Amino acid sequence: MAVPLSPFVLAAQQAVAHALGTEPEMFVVGTPPNPKMGDLAVGCFPAAKALKAAPPALAAKVVESFEATEMLVSATAAGPFVNFTVNTEALFMHLAKSALGDEELIAKSPGEGKSICVDFSSPNISKQLAYHHIRSTVIGHALVNLYRALGYRVVGINHLGDWGTTHGMLLAAYHRWPPAEPLTIKTLNGLYVKFREAMKEDEGLGDEGRAWFAKLENGDEEARKLWQHFKDVSWAEFETVYEMLGIKFDEVRGESAYVDDMPGVIEMLDKKGLSSVSEGALVVMLEEEGMPPLLLRKQDGATLYGTRDLAAAMYRWNEYAFERSLYVVDRGQSLHFKQLFRTLEKAGYEWSAKCSHVPFGLVRVGGKKTTTRGGNVVLLKEVFAEATERASAKISENNPEWEAKRVADTANTVGIGAIVFANIMSQRDKDVDFDWDDILSTSGDSGVYVQYGHARCCRTLEKAGIEDLDSDVDFALLTQPQERTLGLALSQLGDVVAKAADHNDPHLLSRYLLDVVSDFSTWYTQGNQDKALRVLCEDEAMKRARLSLVAMTKAVLKEGLGILGIDAPNAM
Repeated sequence: MAVPLSPFVLAAQQAVAHALGTEPEMFVVGTPPNPKMGDLAVGCFPAAKALKAAPPALAAKVVESFEATEMLVSATAAGPFVNFTVNTEALFMHLAKSALGDEELIAKSPGEGKSICVDFSSPNISKQLAYHHIRSTVIGHALVNLYRALGYRVVGINHLGDWGTTHGMLLAAYHRWPPAEPLTIKTLNGLYVKFREAMKEDEGLGDEGRAWFAKLENGDEEARKLWQHFKDVSWAEFETVYEMLGIKFDEVRGESAYVDDMPGVIEMLDKKGLSSVSEGALVVMLEEEGMPPLLLRKQDGATLYGTRDLAAAMYRWNEYAFERSLYVVDRGQSLHFKQLFRTLEKAGYEWSAKCSHVPFGLVRVGGKKTTTRGGNVVLLKEVFAEATERASAKISENNPEWEAKRVADTANTVGIGAIVFANIMSQRDKDVDFDWDDILSTSGDSGVYVQYGHARCCRTLEKAGIEDLDSDVDFALLTQPQERTLGLALSQLGDVVAKAADHNDPHLLSRYLLDVVSDFSTWYTQGNQDKALRVLCEDEAMKRARLSLVAMTKAVLKEGLGILGIDAPNAM
């Protein structure tokens, strides 16, 4: 369970714990079903068994002993829950210090002195980055940013698929159908698909591919030189896509980096009595765990990615002494990671418990899964290009006075941001269906909607022309229910980020940002209809207070979008 970062949430936990003589950490803080009941709700269930009392009686005891504090002004009992009301002025003062002042929006204390490894994206070389690669890439990037926001030292790792029989197939294809130079990744991908198709008619091609991989493993000069060429061409293409997404990896280290470690891994498993021969292949038997064996080496002597993953895990532990090591890979690989982690555990590596598979659902285009092997891919660059083009048309229509470069830059931000958000917005384990209308919608559950909320804040502040909103502001003036609702939502950013990291699911942050924009839009729109709520009102003190709330909203939206890997435009 994530440790709360909000001082108001902590105050509620402590108030209950102090009254009952228990530890604050045992209580979960939520929100009441009706805002009229209060701002924060704490259930007394965790203490009931230890104190041998019914939760409603414990809630009544907490309320009876409660005294107002700087953070909380009142407490009421609602059955087994204690509902607290936050001090309005303290709420906005806290937000002003963190969103507009010198304090951090998100506390760095949770990750202090700890390292996290995040293995994500990790495409196979010689194959184009297709749309089905998007979820590992953007979910992994968001996790890197979530943990960094919490103060962790994060190592973002691109574990390239650059070794194995498929690369032998490509070498064989290259020699069968020599392509023209300069070589492109499109050509390499085409050769691979062509070879796979040809294998359906000629079973001997499989042997040819395996023979070339054997040459590669044995250090054949020609095979190694061509393989490196394929790798260089591939990475140059990958980098262009990563730059579009603003992604930089801390470590790019493919499977091939662990080839020299294979003998040591196999020897270690043999000495510990974990490996055995089954049907000519070297394996780790996992029958007692209800799993098939983990393959280490095939009958022909070729190593497998499971062996290389064992070596990679050991390398990362020795290099980074991680608090957690995450593998952001689709759910189709769940069994592999169970085998991997169980093998490490059986080998006596206690740190294996710190390793986690972060699975996610499929991306479907037109209701179908796409695959490189099948040749029915939608390229990621092409999706980005069309998203930008579609966004450009809308932005030009809304801003006819803008020069072409401004339209293009903003369209790039909005288009790519929309694609990223669409693949994070759903719960991680859910499948995602590609739909242009949903992705680029300016209302509802879309990244464009959140980006527009940020742009609206920027436009309002620019129109007001007031600076230094972090000083000389009377926050006691912000008494309207809509203002408190928005302020309370903004104060939750740190806890939402901590919870999203704890669950390894950035979807929680995306949903939070949608809720913040909804709360902001409700307040702002009603202000246009009701003078009592108008932001740019005639009362100078009230205007400064409300503009401060706008600026706080802008800061939270920009921070949240940035963690998701999305830029926040100032205008749209």
